[in-house]
Amino acid sequence: MKQKIIEAIEAFPTIYIYRHEKPDPDAIGSQAGLGTLIQTNYPNKKVVLMGEEEESLSFLARMSANGEKQNDIESSLVIICDTANTERIDGEGWERGKTTIKIDHHPEVESYGDLMWVKTEASSTCEMMIELVLEGKKSHNWELPKDAARLLYAGIVGDTGRFQFSNTTPQTLRLAAEALEYDFDTTELFTRFYENHEKLVRFKGSVLQDFEMTENGLGIMYITKKMLDEYEITVNESSAVINSFSDTAGLKAWVFFVEDEENNNYRVRLRSKGPVINEVAANHNGGGHPMAAGAKAQNKKETEDIIEELEALCKSY
Repeated sequence: MKQKIIEAIEAFPTIYIYRHEKPDPDAIGSQAGLGTLIQTNYPNKKVVLMGEEEESLSFLARMSANGEKQNDIESSLVIICDTANTERIDGEGWERGKTTIKIDHHPEVESYGDLMWVKTEASSTCEMMIELVLEGKKSHNWELPKDAARLLYAGIVGDTGRFQFSNTTPQTLRLAAEALEYDFDTTELFTRFYENHEKLVRFKGSVLQDFEMTENGLGIMYITKKMLDEYEITVNESSAVINSFSDTAGLKAWVFFVEDEENNNYRVRLRSKGPVINEVAANHNGGGHPMAAGAKAQNKKETEDIIEELEALCKSY
């Protein structure tokens, strides 16, 4: 499959690269890292990075103008990174591409695209991109630019929690080491990754004070619009506190319900130390990994249903 992807990249003069909405470092890293890789090895190709800007990750990469005219997309290659289902693709027009490629490491939610490379045992899509780089080096003399190495390393770091999560395998470390062969500033990268504005630190303090923990080991936190306004935090920025009480003794899984007035629903963020939670997410317009997933709840009653499902998982674990 890697060779087929490389051949498609070689064949098209214009390539549009997408990733999922509300991106994390793996989504940005795989999308922009691939874009940088292609632009370096094929300087005459047009490469467009699609999707809304995420200011908290702008230190990694900037998107192309989301309003870019797509007059040529019908004759172009579309590559979609780190996105399990089409509903979560950020940006319009992807379905009009001449050829579509899906590259992802999430459990299969939806089959789409003319070529699909899905590898659930990979820690991240960025890990898969480094595999693609090594294949391209061998067969087409690809070069990995330093900026792309930095982006791909950042995505691996983000999805493995600095190599602390159980998805970190020997292969993950081997491929991360490939990126570290390039001379980029890891200290600066880690500093930008984990530094927080004062407002976010104080917001985290409020979360630590107010979260609930049940007898079965389920942590629950509701983040209301009032809280977001009080601390001047956006819905996206609130994701930075997802692991704020993760080291609490006896905690098995935890859920954040973030009130999203713009979309008139709750953003649901799920994490676990053992119980498999992505099936719960799939029941509520979401999905993800066994220990880290996301969903959407249409109202307070649906959040209570999610809590009930999670309580049952924690109780039986």
